[in-house]
Amino acid sequence: MKLSSRAKKLQPSATLAITAKEKALKSQGVDVIGFGAGEPDFDSPENVKEEAIKAIKAGFTKYTAVGGIDELKEAIINRMKLDYGLEYQKPEIIVSNGAKHTLYNLTQALFEEGDEVIVPAPYWVSYPEQITLAGADPVILDTKEEEGFKIDPVELKKLITPKTRALILNYPSNPTGATYNEIELRRIVDVAMEAGLIIISDEIYDKIIYDGIKHTPVAALGEDVKKATILVNGVSKTYAMTGWRIGYAAGDKEVINAMGKLQGQSTSNPTSISQWAALEAYRGPHDIIETRTREFEKRKNYIVERLNSIPGIKCFSPQGAFYAFPNISGYFGKRYNGKEINSSMGFTEFLLDEAKVAVVPGDSFGSDDHVRISFATSMENIVKGMDRIEEAVKKLG
Repeated sequence: MKLSSRAKKLQPSATLAITAKEKALKSQGVDVIGFGAGEPDFDSPENVKEEAIKAIKAGFTKYTAVGGIDELKEAIINRMKLDYGLEYQKPEIIVSNGAKHTLYNLTQALFEEGDEVIVPAPYWVSYPEQITLAGADPVILDTKEEEGFKIDPVELKKLITPKTRALILNYPSNPTGATYNEIELRRIVDVAMEAGLIIISDEIYDKIIYDGIKHTPVAALGEDVKKATILVNGVSKTYAMTGWRIGYAAGDKEVINAMGKLQGQSTSNPTSISQWAALEAYRGPHDIIETRTREFEKRKNYIVERLNSIPGIKCFSPQGAFYAFPNISGYFGKRYNGKEINSSMGFTEFLLDEAKVAVVPGDSFGSDDHVRISFATSMENIVKGMDRIEEAVKKLG
């Protein structure tokens, strides 16, 4: 059976083999420490779960409006106004089946053959693939570890051509945890605005932020910037609601309308019960977010200190999200069991084989010198995992 050229262009996840091997080991009773999870280890808040149960019992189990119920849109609007002073109207909001679905609809609505979209690297794995699915070309802007994995406005300007349609921002970043202060953000946005680019700002980790840093949404930099920006967010990370699958976009109503048409012909509405749960997340108490973020920060401080104490590893201290992104290239050329490590996948396989620790290879994120380690797990697992890594790398020669 012949596959479409679209399907053939997609790259398989480089992590699938590692994930399959991790699961196989666990099924055999092997104690594997998993640092791969891209989701909080905390449970969804109790008030959110209770509202979902109430919704089920009340019969809120039917189709809803394709782009989400009005009550949820109003809660999102109120949340953005309360948190950041941003003003949106309901026609400027669409609710989808998670932020990934939101981004997919967005790329399908905006891009086509011949378009170029600038993607800073290291990047979240789905950005280039979603752009490719839309027929456009991802243009990778490499950032430097020594500069905090931040976009250099001068380098950004060099990549802009007449074909460039948009710039994707993701901060705090998955996988690096890097973020921007307002001054840094303005310098980047000034370049994008001068070139007339659309700014797609994925701010899904906006509440998981450390070191006293304040998150500034791109759309808060001025009315002209807000008009050029599509803001993407959702409940998955902040509220530990990954499985509920609720994300949203806020921006130009014509773009939002086009996304709604796409959604209407593909998935239709997000799950009714999940929408009601998300409504409670946005409207309900928020003290739990601060408590959990401080716990993430404790884990972050510990894991970064441990990683930097291991010879051959250096690790940038993330300012947000819940990932460490250590540079492990110091081990390239080293050998174990007759195998030479010359890539992030090779190092990942070594850790799984020798230390029974599962991490994610950095080549999936556009940086083969690194691996991603999620600290969205217990401190007990983090300590045990770091101990195992420290002992395992001593075997490399």
